[in-house]
Amino acid sequence: MARISSPVCRLCRRAGQKLFLKGTRCDTPKCAFERRDAAPGMAGSRKGKQTDYGLHLREKQKVKQWYGVLERQFRRIFRDAERSKGNTGETLLVLLERRLDNIVFRLGFGQSRAQARMMVSHGHITVNGRRADIPSMMLRPGDVVRVKGRSKSLQLAKANLESISRDIPDYLSRVEGDVPEGHVVRLPEAADAGVPVQTNLIVELLSK
Repeated sequence: MARISSPVCRLCRRAGQKLFLKGTRCDTPKCAFERRDAAPGMAGSRKGKQTDYGLHLREKQKVKQWYGVLERQFRRIFRDAERSKGNTGETLLVLLERRLDNIVFRLGFGQSRAQARMMVSHGHITVNGRRADIPSMMLRPGDVVRVKGRSKSLQLAKANLESISRDIPDYLSRVEGDVPEGHVVRLPEAADAGVPVQTNLIVELLSK
């Protein structure tokens, strides 16, 4: 399972923007980026000229950290995007958006993508009535994502739903009841990702 072990608030400061890696905390005054938005390190306040390579790398790192995937996973998804028809950069975002851990996060069952990934790995989520414990599982239109009907799973998901006021993207729908569930209405589009990134720079970097 992909896991970012470094302090995630430093990643936001390095990217120069919020990546929302700590869930609801990012929307409160406790957000470290709001209190100190300079790049981490002693020389963080001294901004030098950004090199061309540094600009390309920053965009790739931003998407990796946004979705919580490691380098090996990211390159594998990029290769799949290259083999697909259409714009490679847009297809890359679509594939990342279709991951089960991202869908669980988008539905509000998890406060952050890291927590959503944990929920999937620990068996708190089912897809089409079957246990799904692979965070990178790709979902399709018509798939039903449901919180497992056991007390610990329901307690965790409902607590998150009560504390989160996040909008659900148009390609998903959510049904809140005794057992919360979500439906994949259609395939996501690149615009649904919501990550401010120049995908053409990522394609240029990884196509070399």
